[in-house]
Amino acid sequence: MSGGAGVPVKERVYAAAETISAERPPTVSSVREAAGVSNADATRYLREWREEKAAAGSRIAATPQSVLEQAARLAGSVWADAVALAAEQHAAVEARWVRDSQDKDTELGELVADLDRITTEHTTETAGLRAELAQAAERVTAAESRASLAEEAAAEIRAEISTLTSDLAAARARAETLQHAHDALLQRITPEDTTKEQPREPDSQ
Repeated sequence: MSGGAGVPVKERVYAAAETISAERPPTVSSVREAAGVSNADATRYLREWREEKAAAGSRIAATPQSVLEQAARLAGSVWADAVALAAEQHAAVEARWVRDSQDKDTELGELVADLDRITTEHTTETAGLRAELAQAAERVTAAESRASLAEEAAAEIRAEISTLTSDLAAARARAETLQHAHDALLQRITPEDTTKEQPREPDSQ
């Protein structure tokens, strides 16, 4: 083992422990080799080094009351600011929610009004269309009735024309027959010598 000339054993152990603790927890063997001391010295002074480190940590952990009070005041101030900010944000969110709710209520009211208006217009238009359809159906029925009557009248006229045609043909036939009979009678009652010249009587002088 090699140690620093003229450097006390305790300081060498402390220096070795500080150097080793920067990388890993120091042990008796690692300190002994690094400091070049005996196993007994390494054990003794490493224990003292650890006790001093622990005591220093305790002193650091023991925060003065004034610091604690200042920290409490600071924490209270921060907490108050946080509460005020949260309240402000909550108020803003609530106001926005109320505004959005009012806008939605207004929009919903407008939609309901539009729906009522459209429903009324649809009902009115449907009623008008039904009335027009009923009138059209009545006109169709009347037209069909008139067409049926016209067809019946046309059939009657055709039948009457046929009857008149038959009667006319019969009348013509009878007229021809009568004409023939008339001509025959005329020939019978006309003297045959009406066309011959009567003889002249002699003059008596």
